[in-house]
Amino acid sequence: MSHLNLEPNIADMDAFYEHLIDTHNGLSDADSHALNAKLVLLLANHVGDTDVIREALAKARTDLGGGAEAAAGSNAPNAPNAVAQPVPAQETV
Repeated sequence: MSHLNLEPNIADMDAFYEHLIDTHNGLSDADSHALNAKLVLLLANHVGDTDVIREALAKARTDLGGGAEAAAGSNAPNAPNAVAQPVPAQETV
């Protein structure tokens, strides 16, 4: 079983953070939240290890409403063969 890597693992953290912020520039709050959700699903699919993903979800939930227990004890249905698909951006008129 793999474990979540909490050690710094990005070669140029400042460049990554700058690119992440630039990706959000010009987006509405709703679109920014949608981008974050898509990014989480894409990276979770890339990781692929459900145990590592659950560990990451619990860690991310720590110190937020409900705590890590809420993420670990979720009643969400299991869909082991489901692959998240990004939602296409809607055109504005």
